[in-house]
Amino acid sequence: MTIDAATSELVAATSDVVGAIPDGITPSQTVGPFFAYVLTPHDYATRPLFSADLATPDAAGERVRVEGYVIDGDGEPIIDALIEVWQADGEGRHAGPVERSGQNTAFTGFGRTEVDSNGFFAFTTVKPGVVPGPDGSTQAPHLNVGIFARGLLKRLFTRAYFEGQATNATDPILALVPEARRDTLVATHRDRAGEAVYTFNIRLQGEGETVFFDA
Repeated sequence: MTIDAATSELVAATSDVVGAIPDGITPSQTVGPFFAYVLTPHDYATRPLFSADLATPDAAGERVRVEGYVIDGDGEPIIDALIEVWQADGEGRHAGPVERSGQNTAFTGFGRTEVDSNGFFAFTTVKPGVVPGPDGSTQAPHLNVGIFARGLLKRLFTRAYFEGQATNATDPILALVPEARRDTLVATHRDRAGEAVYTFNIRLQGEGETVFFDA
């Protein structure tokens, strides 16, 4: 077969394959670890827009540390995940366009961090207050948590409640979760040298998978 003939056959075969792909939306692709350049640029000598320290000097409420690991279905660490949290302040108010005076005016309630080489992350913040819920109910103190990682088609959303809060028992969102799985949404408490530490591990799949919510 001549080179020209072989080239013609290759072009024809390629055309058949391309022609078989329907027009429309580009297929989904998994999220890569590219966020580090802009969102968590510590290794690139650039100051990040947000940090893992949410507790501003004027923030009212109990200072706490929330930490944990992001792990896969085999219990292995996810080493390129990015975690974001958003929360109310200690008085149960979310930051917004409405001007506030007094305490908490500098508190944004938003934090972001990457995991380390062991899949570990940590935030320092203040424990949020109760916030309004549907139909006049109230929601227990919690963090809204977003997870980005390699292999995910879209960001995952979950919540971190605080162990020992009496309002957990009446939280309308937590009540939607089967009782056997609610513990995946509750950060466990311990004191470490006088600091209140809450452990919240995020398991992406497998036994003990964290409950995730639709956006």
